[in-house]
Amino acid sequence: MTTKRDYYEVLSISRSSEEGEIKKAYRRLAMKCHPDRNPDDKSAEAAFKECQEAYEVLSDPQKRAAYDQFGHAGLEGGAGAGPFGAGASGFADIFGDVFGDIFGGGGGGGRRGSQVYRGADVRFALDLSLEDAVGGTEARIRVPTLAVCDLCNGSGARAGSVPVTCSTCGGHGQVRMQQGFFSIQQTCPNCRGSGRLVTQPCVECRGSGRARKSKTLSVTIPAGVDEGDQIRVSGQGDAGESGGPSGDLYVQIKLKPHPLFHRDQDDLRCKVPVRFSTVALGGDIEIPSLDGRMNLKIPAETQTGKVFRVRGKGVKNVRTGHVGDLLCEIVVETPVKLSRPQRELLEAFDQSLSEGGQRHSPDVHSWLDKLRGFFEP
Repeated sequence: MTTKRDYYEVLSISRSSEEGEIKKAYRRLAMKCHPDRNPDDKSAEAAFKECQEAYEVLSDPQKRAAYDQFGHAGLEGGAGAGPFGAGASGFADIFGDVFGDIFGGGGGGGRRGSQVYRGADVRFALDLSLEDAVGGTEARIRVPTLAVCDLCNGSGARAGSVPVTCSTCGGHGQVRMQQGFFSIQQTCPNCRGSGRLVTQPCVECRGSGRARKSKTLSVTIPAGVDEGDQIRVSGQGDAGESGGPSGDLYVQIKLKPHPLFHRDQDDLRCKVPVRFSTVALGGDIEIPSLDGRMNLKIPAETQTGKVFRVRGKGVKNVRTGHVGDLLCEIVVETPVKLSRPQRELLEAFDQSLSEGGQRHSPDVHSWLDKLRGFFEP
């Protein structure tokens, strides 16, 4: 008579192992030595039966207590029913979560009722002005979705008729499929899990129970939203199938171009054209902000491209509450359409600058020096 190995030794676990550790050890060993993965290997088949027997005992609190106290004698031959007895059920149970994910049903073998399906999420692009995005607004939108059919009230059946029980699954919404050693449940291909069949479909929804409709919603847009942000409106997506819950609506923000400002995260940027005389002599100019007009002091000898920062005149971040700044870039405008007297004045002015040498145009002279060095090494 062959002496049986200790069950804890079979699964390579300690006697203090908890249920999760036992299950994990069994799953690893069962997958390694399963007969389907080791055809014509008698030792693998024997190892598989042994690990099944060990798992059946150690996963059952009562059997495990008896085994811990009396060893194999305490089981009175109750364990080890072989691959088509209780051990097979345990194997299906241990991998039930895997097959449930793949085939849409559980691996435990119990009957299920008809399935319901959640409706799809709907995305809607909302064009917003910069002012509305920064300050927040209440937007009314019209969204096309799949809604419960009014004519058949979602049943999918024509008036005066009712859906019949699916003959393939008997109304359970699932069928059992045998794949070699495994017995697996999957969604019924005939009724797609509903457990019912519509023999006389509704003329409006053609048996689906849902019809394409447009609905008008009011959506609160919080202050500070930016391009690409999404606002979730729960339960306003497509209606579910077979009485399932509706999906959600995601309103995606798209900013319209603004004639003056460009948004840069929490900052607002704008280009301000300024006269040559103003940047040369200094002075005050008027600049825009989302709060209204403002005055900005320009120091004398300001160069084109200079950026002035106005604190706290940007965008309040919708998540952190941080308020950005207004960044004004100075662009020196060259005079156009000069009269003869104006040209003569400018020529005289330019002559005076030339006589002053590098002192009046340091960048120009520096650049000319670099240019000469490039061509005359």
